[in-house]
Amino acid sequence: MPIDRLVLIIVIVMAAAAATVYVGMILLASSQFPPLILVAGPVLALLAYIATRVLRDRLNSAEDDHYDRIE
Repeated sequence: MPIDRLVLIIVIVMAAAAATVYVGMILLASSQFPPLILVAGPVLALLAYIATRVLRDRLNSAEDDHYDRIE
């Protein structure tokens, strides 16, 4: 496994853990203040969209795979 893929997996796991805590805090706060979920929903959707685009670009980039072919 190339080192860049390993680092990417570690970063994704750390980001997922942080996102889980963040979403949990938002949901807990929205149970205290119901209109907060109307503000938090689009923000969370935007963050998920950006993360998906970055990961898809990172995994499908031909430039990043240049060093994988070098022995």
